[in-house]
Amino acid sequence: MTPSFSIPLLLLTVAATLPAQTRTIAERLGYPAGTKLLILHADDLGVAHSADSASFAALERGAVSSASVMMTTPWITEVAAWAKAHPNADIGIHLTLTSEWSTYRWGSVAPSDKVPTLLDSAGFFPADVGPVVARASQVEVERELRAQIDRALALGIHPTHIDSHMGTLFATEPMITTYLKVARAYHLPFLGLRGDYPGMARAPLEETDVVPDAVVMAGPEVPRDQWKAFYLHALSTLKPGLTEMIVHLGYDDAELQAVTAGHPDYGSAWRQRDYDVVTSAEFQQALRDNGIKLVWWRDIGAIVGKP
Repeated sequence: MTPSFSIPLLLLTVAATLPAQTRTIAERLGYPAGTKLLILHADDLGVAHSADSASFAALERGAVSSASVMMTTPWITEVAAWAKAHPNADIGIHLTLTSEWSTYRWGSVAPSDKVPTLLDSAGFFPADVGPVVARASQVEVERELRAQIDRALALGIHPTHIDSHMGTLFATEPMITTYLKVARAYHLPFLGLRGDYPGMARAPLEETDVVPDAVVMAGPEVPRDQWKAFYLHALSTLKPGLTEMIVHLGYDDAELQAVTAGHPDYGSAWRQRDYDVVTSAEFQQALRDNGIKLVWWRDIGAIVGKP
């Protein structure tokens, strides 16, 4: 997700269920009504071999339950090969319209002449959300989102859901409307939020949509020496219902240091800290101590449209 908007500790709380629903998400997934469910999700597959390796390791050991891939990035074929070898893995599409690193850039999957309002003068996506939403044609946004999903399908990745890199598709009502249109066209669950939050558009959700009750992610406000404490506190205060916790995994190695140079937020050291926390014995014990059940976006897809 790696959003550019600022919400204290990026703890986003949303309504538990729609009024028309007679059962909670937990009950619909086969758990008691008050169960604490968690999608522990790794963003940014494909951005670098380091990020892929760390995310694959976490997925294989069950330290995270879900991940999503950026189809605009250079390492997507590695993700596709891993996904084919792990057909039960929960892999979504991290829909991308920004290219935030200083010297490591990417552009569209759709032909550049078909999406000119999404690209800068050098042919790359803009580095931040503002220029995207200021210039983007929604016809071209939809064209690019469909191209990214189609490319995943062509590579043999069968997405379990979609979400949005840097929150770009949550930034304005036209953007989120296009995002939901594409999600429904491909019959894919999606990350969405209920309610009003600064810098985020209200999602025009339908009664049959299933979205998390809360989303938790460490932001730049979290001191480095309080990294594990932030996550452990989030687990100890997790509410009943469905929460997604978003992490950004990677190894603090030469490759990822070069990719994220000059960008400490969500950089290589950040991603190493996230990896160290979620794979730690203390974090895993906290999941057990707080009665938290890990679930998958694939589970959400199975109940969409069902009472």
